[in-house]
Amino acid sequence: MNKFIHIIFTALLISSCASVNSEPLPYKSWHLGFSTPDYMEVWIETADVIDVQGQVFRRAMSGVASLQTPPNNSGDPHGWPKRIGIGSGKYVTGAHLPKKIFVRWQSLVEPQTYIMEIDISESTRELMRKEEKAFCAADGKWITGYRQSIAVRLVPGGIAKIWVGGPCMTPIEIARIKAEVDPRGPYEGQSDGQYDSLSDVSKAYIDKFGVPYGSW
Repeated sequence: MNKFIHIIFTALLISSCASVNSEPLPYKSWHLGFSTPDYMEVWIETADVIDVQGQVFRRAMSGVASLQTPPNNSGDPHGWPKRIGIGSGKYVTGAHLPKKIFVRWQSLVEPQTYIMEIDISESTRELMRKEEKAFCAADGKWITGYRQSIAVRLVPGGIAKIWVGGPCMTPIEIARIKAEVDPRGPYEGQSDGQYDSLSDVSKAYIDKFGVPYGSW
């Protein structure tokens, strides 16, 4: 992490500790997940979390984002999904509700490296604390639960949308962010500008149809 980002994290840590939120979670932990459109492969270098008590969780998530690569170019990466899924991710064990999420990722279809900060508002945290009733169409039953997951959709061009959701609940969009290009390139400049290769099926789609930038 470069000096500028380190300063931001230090300042946030100090300000967070000054206003400690001791209200316990109504569930064991919350989930942070990532997805991307068909064929639009990404590699998440790190997703770091600062919670409302000022705790920092480095690499709370890293690796591949959830995506589909249907054969014979039969997938459709255009636009945003009508209903976002939870995505590939992890439960942020030991954390209170999030205050800020820092993400650095590689968009392999461009290729380009992006960085962004997601501010989680108090109104979003209230949604995550609120108990709700929801109807599960799969089994025809009503349940009582919480919006305990944050879903991040990453698309080429450094654009991201973020939702908060829970089991059988309609996700609520909470943000749309345009990330910045990281001038250091992949792996903070430690790979001599080299990106990982696309899978054969994604490369075949991109070679034929290109990247549908205007659809997001």
